Amino acid sequence: MAYQVLARKWRPQDFSSLVGQEAIVTALRNAIQEGRIAQAYLFSGIRGVGKTTAARVFAKALNCEKGPGSDPCNDCLPCREITRGSDLDVIEVDAATYSKVEQVRDLTESLKYGPARDRYKVVVLDEIHRLSRQAFDALLKIVEEPPPHLVFIFATTEVDAVPVTILSRCQEFHFRRVPSLTVAALLSRIANDEGIAASDVALRLIARAGEGSVRDAVALLDQLATFGNRRISDDDAVRLLGGLDTALFHRLLAAIVGGDRLAIREMARRVEDEGWDARNVYGQFLVFCRDALHLAMGGAPGQIDLPDEETNALSHLAAAAGYENLLRLLHQLLTSEPLVRRSESGVLAVEIAWLRGAELPKLARVEEILAGGAAIAAAGRPRTEIARPPLTPPSIAAPSRHPETAAPAAAAVSRPAAPPSQPAPPATASGDSVDRFHEEVRKLKPPLASHLARAELRFAEGSLAIVYDPADAPLRDSLNRGSNPQILQEAVAAVWGDGALWRAQAGAPSAAAVHAEVPADGANPIGVGIENPTVQTLLDLFGGHVEAVGDEEA
Repeated sequence: MAYQVLARKWRPQDFSSLVGQEAIVTALRNAIQEGRIAQAYLFSGIRGVGKTTAARVFAKALNCEKGPGSDPCNDCLPCREITRGSDLDVIEVDAATYSKVEQVRDLTESLKYGPARDRYKVVVLDEIHRLSRQAFDALLKIVEEPPPHLVFIFATTEVDAVPVTILSRCQEFHFRRVPSLTVAALLSRIANDEGIAASDVALRLIARAGEGSVRDAVALLDQLATFGNRRISDDDAVRLLGGLDTALFHRLLAAIVGGDRLAIREMARRVEDEGWDARNVYGQFLVFCRDALHLAMGGAPGQIDLPDEETNALSHLAAAAGYENLLRLLHQLLTSEPLVRRSESGVLAVEIAWLRGAELPKLARVEEILAGGAAIAAAGRPRTEIARPPLTPPSIAAPSRHPETAAPAAAAVSRPAAPPSQPAPPATASGDSVDRFHEEVRKLKPPLASHLARAELRFAEGSLAIVYDPADAPLRDSLNRGSNPQILQEAVAAVWGDGALWRAQAGAPSAAAVHAEVPADGANPIGVGIENPTVQTLLDLFGGHVEAVGDEEA
């Protein structure tokens, strides 16, 4: 007898053998038992998940001599003939080669007559999306008002290409991708019955390579069994499936999180030397990173499609990397995925994407930069330290160019400002006192503290003078906005006592402000933030540019 491939030999012949589609099986069984048979069904989903198989089993259950019941007997004449494809009342048509309107009209004419022997005449139209528009129109009338005992079952992998006029007349069932754990269990059962020696790791790799398609996974099992003479080693599975095992993925993720560029380069070189499909490797690594993200956010290890020891190792790595870093990494990798898919230099595109991902853990949040790093430290979040230039306040020595705004309304809680002609009193507060004042403001309102970093603070005779550059409108306005005056007063009282007050004082414009030219197109007039190395790194990583810089509501 000629050899029969495993995908055909193990094709389900009843609903009980159809794996991964429990909800659809329940609905079809109940429809048969209750006699609620619709005139048309639409089965959609990716290839190899059981659409055509379910259509045949449904036809057998409708016409079984011992039925209709929840499962066909597979022993009676109608069941055997439907299995062989020789039943005259069950018509299977491949719409890809039967797409012309004339062919569909001939089919509809023959369907006007009742079944020759069975209870129902069943028409299975596979890949229905391949029909022409005129063919759909010719089919529409008989689908809407079929003769008694006529049932249509449509199957498609592209449900979006099916006209809504057909969809509205069908009961639609979407066949989902079968989980790889379910596929691996099926492969293990097939391997045991067929005498194929394969480890659990190899079967998991095969199930993953099937990408949710049972037929593809069984076909890969058949191919690897033939290659290894009924023995499938882990190394053969990795080499022939064109991907990396989880140990290599673990080392790669650790290298990216740790910023180890040389290790990433060696991993990319291995992909190239082994001749692996770079796009396939990249896609599998995305799935691995998603598992790490789920573990970092507190997901149950049992939901991860990995062996227990590999799940434990990935849990430790995910905890060390942190949820935020993994989330940014996945976003970066997904952003680069279209470039990897379209690039003619696949390995180079993959290497660049991994190297760009290795730069993400070095970044600091904008809040950390504005608050001098204290906000993140106070929150207890570990972060890789990077060098940042100090924020130096501008020098102040001349009267304001806007006398009407020289003294904000904050004077309600502070003593009047000294006349502009009088020199400012010398600062008597130590640097520690000023630092404590900054820290108090940062605890109450970090954005306000970032504005104060541009001012000069002078404390004398029980009063804190906040000397600002008259050209620095954001700082000037923030001192009198909302609850900021009260926040400043609370910080002054916490450092210098309840009797201490504060006042705003306009000083001389800084040298940078005097010589800076304000562009007419609304670009950043200050220039400090754009020139910051961390901001430049962010722009380079995400391919962005600065169009304008506005004031944050402090």
